Amino acid sequence: MSCNRLELVSTYILGAVPRDEADVLQAHLVECEECQREMRSLSSVVDSLAAWPTDVLRPSPSLRERLADRIAQETGGEPIVPATQWTEPDWQEVAPGICCKLLASDPERDRVSMLVRLAPRVEYPPHTHAGIEELHLLDGELWIDDRKLHPGDYNRSEPGTADKRVWSETGCTCVLITSPSDMLG
Repeated sequence: MSCNRLELVSTYILGAVPRDEADVLQAHLVECEECQREMRSLSSVVDSLAAWPTDVLRPSPSLRERLADRIAQETGGEPIVPATQWTEPDWQEVAPGICCKLLASDPERDRVSMLVRLAPRVEYPPHTHAGIEELHLLDGELWIDDRKLHPGDYNRSEPGTADKRVWSETGCTCVLITSPSDMLG
């Protein structure tokens, strides 16, 4: 018999479950061996994604053309291959030892999505969160106050909470979704 919460484990491991549901699922994971096995199985996959080269994650032009041809055959239309390619944004050094790559900006929701890279032994300024902050560590180690994150770890901070000390002894790279209105200092 399959657990009715098994499908939630994949969403949970990616950090995409709301906090109240995550708390319930964490309690369930303590008792459900089937969900524990699924969690262990998916953890290795999620951890390995950060190490994949970007060319593996980005489809080749020939794959796009073959896909357009196949869709055209199935629909009876002409192949339409997207003309524009997404261009990789540049890394910007925003402070000594701190680089960011802006991936998306949503001014209406006061949200930005970016990659952040800290050089070894660099501290990010203390800050108060203006909105929800979500951080997924891709590589290296990152300390947020007294919590040490490892590759694959997820951290969520609520509006109004503060991080007094954020630093990396080893250097690190993370995906950060946050408000550009955070108060520094």
